[in-house]
Amino acid sequence: MATTPDENIPGMPGASDEADYEHLIEDYSHLAPPAEGELLTGHVLKVTPTDVIVDFGYKSEGLVPKSQLTQPDGTCTVQPGDAIDVMIDRSGVQPEGYILLSHEKAARLRAWDNLERAQREGLILSGRVVERTKGGLAVDVGVLAFMPSSQIDARPGHPSDSLLGKDIPVKVLKLNRRRGNIVVSRRAAIEEDLQARRDAALSNVSEGSVVTGVVKNLTDYGAFIDLGGIDGLLHVSDMSHGRVSHPSEILNPGDEVTAKVLKFDRTRLRISLGLKQLIPDPWSQIDERYPHGSRVIGRVVSITDYGSFIELEPGVEGLIHISEMTWSRRMKHPSKLMRVGDQVEAVVLEVKPRDRRVSLGIKQLEPDPWTTVADRYSIGSVVEGRVRKLADFGAFLEIEEGVDGLVHISDLSWTKRVKHPSEVLKKGQVAQAVVLNIDVANRRLSLGIKQLQPDAWESLFQSHHVGDLVRGRVCRSAAFGVFVELAPGVEALCHRSEIPGAAERRGEDPLLPIGEEFDFKIVKMNEAEKKVGLSLRAVSDDEEKSRLDEYRRQAAAATMTIEEVIQSRGQNEDK
Repeated sequence: MATTPDENIPGMPGASDEADYEHLIEDYSHLAPPAEGELLTGHVLKVTPTDVIVDFGYKSEGLVPKSQLTQPDGTCTVQPGDAIDVMIDRSGVQPEGYILLSHEKAARLRAWDNLERAQREGLILSGRVVERTKGGLAVDVGVLAFMPSSQIDARPGHPSDSLLGKDIPVKVLKLNRRRGNIVVSRRAAIEEDLQARRDAALSNVSEGSVVTGVVKNLTDYGAFIDLGGIDGLLHVSDMSHGRVSHPSEILNPGDEVTAKVLKFDRTRLRISLGLKQLIPDPWSQIDERYPHGSRVIGRVVSITDYGSFIELEPGVEGLIHISEMTWSRRMKHPSKLMRVGDQVEAVVLEVKPRDRRVSLGIKQLEPDPWTTVADRYSIGSVVEGRVRKLADFGAFLEIEEGVDGLVHISDLSWTKRVKHPSEVLKKGQVAQAVVLNIDVANRRLSLGIKQLQPDAWESLFQSHHVGDLVRGRVCRSAAFGVFVELAPGVEALCHRSEIPGAAERRGEDPLLPIGEEFDFKIVKMNEAEKKVGLSLRAVSDDEEKSRLDEYRRQAAAATMTIEEVIQSRGQNEDK
């Protein structure tokens, strides 16, 4: 009977021995030297002045030259317990009792693996800009890579020198491991990150929502706020309820702000923001805080031709109109009374919450001089004032601050025909006048200058009558007669029919010599129309009558009759 090998017979090989042997080989397989070029992970055991001792899972420990793990300043980058990538390096002299390892080769191998994976999966890596090269930058991503100038930034013209020595995010565009060529892009990494942040930001943006961002830059009309990948515009009019001349008065680049989304155009990716919308409107219940007639103190923030704007509180401004600055009408411009930045006290005249307007006045801080003008002046009293304004119809005299009186053109002279007040008065001149009327309700004061002197016409009519002889100077001539000045400003007419010999005169010569004085007889008087008629002929007729009367007187003295005198004259003539 044939026998078969029994696995239980000592010394005879069997199936169980083969299994045990395989297990034995497997148990000691970790002691076998790794293949050259295999990437290994080791743990630092000790750091010596020249080497780094590493346990990489083999029966012998490995040595990595310390220079491979030292920074430029001489600092070692590892310490006992750290895990590092290594691989067996058979190119150098093997140290006794140790196996020579290379961290640089392992790191390079690891870097290539990481770069291939990053390209395959579109991952973003960190690289350090080493130097500028022709057409771009050299970037250390574990191995040296090239980054073209066009891939440095999303914005053209970005200064590449500012990136030297800095760690930047990059994406792998091209990779050729066999040739050792790598092309990376910072631009692609930035755009991807920007898009991710933009998508995240847009998911939280809606009209009425409150967002937080960083001031990116300022312009004259507002500030652009980076909300995390997307910009929002904070217009200067939405920064404060108060007056803001420039955004720099409130914000600076880099400031973190919280704002409210006012409008959001998702198609055009435009976001309008507001700061003042997050605080209560100061115009609410404004009429309760500033009742009519109350006194307030504010700061002058703006001056215009028509008035000054006063800031009563942030967001609330009141207007002092130029007409409410002084009782006087001399105010030409508000800048004559106040300047921007001045603190002024005023009286609230009117509040319109719906129109967001507050009307103020400062002249109301003093009593209105018109309320007592009737007590201080009486009709017929003489006042003195400065000519403030000349008009076609008269002149305004300021007799005190806030009180002007009008001298009508008809009250400038009794006798002179004044066509314009400038013929009698000059602007700025100090003149006296008589108060003719006081109208407090309409704030009107009527004055007269001619009333300072008696009326020459009135004096003439009181002292002369028809038939009186007067002496006058011929002042001007006309076709119908001559005008004779009887007194300053008083002229009378002597018609040509009352001038002897005028009917026979022809030509343009005056009927009487201009400037010569003559005796005239008053033949007409009209006090209502201020007209006086004179006659030179009547004076001549009176002279002839006087001569005849003289003859008669002489005859009576000689006891002779008229007939005898005539007869005597006739005989004498015959002889």
